[in-house]
Amino acid sequence: MNNSNPTGNPRIIAMWSAPRSRSTAFLRMMMEREDLTTLHEPFSHLADFGSTEVAGRAIEKETELIEAIRELARTTPVFFKDTTDFRFPEVLADHRFLTEARHTFIIRKPDEVIASHYALNPDVTADDIGFGRLHELFEAVGTATGDVPVVVDSDDLLDRPAETVRAYCDRVGLPFLPDTLNWETGMREEWRRAPQWHQDAGRSAGFTRAAREYEFTVDNHPTLADFHRRQLPYYEVLYRHRLSPQGRPHR
Repeated sequence: MNNSNPTGNPRIIAMWSAPRSRSTAFLRMMMEREDLTTLHEPFSHLADFGSTEVAGRAIEKETELIEAIRELARTTPVFFKDTTDFRFPEVLADHRFLTEARHTFIIRKPDEVIASHYALNPDVTADDIGFGRLHELFEAVGTATGDVPVVVDSDDLLDRPAETVRAYCDRVGLPFLPDTLNWETGMREEWRRAPQWHQDAGRSAGFTRAAREYEFTVDNHPTLADFHRRQLPYYEVLYRHRLSPQGRPHR
């Protein structure tokens, strides 16, 4: 794989994330744009609830969802974000979808992800933490396209939001719009199907770091420590390819 900047502006941009990796805040920023249509976790909703909706159309199969996104993209550029607490076999198998969309990724330190996820879902499994599935998708996109996908480190997003978003936009073929870096607080309608997962995003008005303390962490809970041991290598692969705020992948 190489690190070249693909040519052309895609009609579909995806952002994939392990849960609790600040991807909803990134989506909230994209909702401020008027030059594209956003979708919130269409694949996860399909896997979790058995159905999802695209442009008023009810979808009950993963292959139908891919086609519905393609159809929507014929009339408007589409940005969707989704999480890898589920595995999406039809996405992985669809070479056309892997290459026609600009698939991007966002990461957060696994110890933070695991503590945050466990606090909301004590029944979470190691696979549900999502880095293994995220890595699988990252590799599938890279193999299909011959390019290293764009990876945003969410710490960069919090520490240098303007520079990081500008670099991301440059890589995916979007104009950088500084006004989108701030928004009004509030729970979006798209988040109400699973509101407990989106409280932080609903309270946010921009990319800011909020201190969090959790009763159980990878340092004091053996199961969470095992999750961390198993998921860390996948995270480290993506971390090596993270986008610098200057727009170049780290080496």
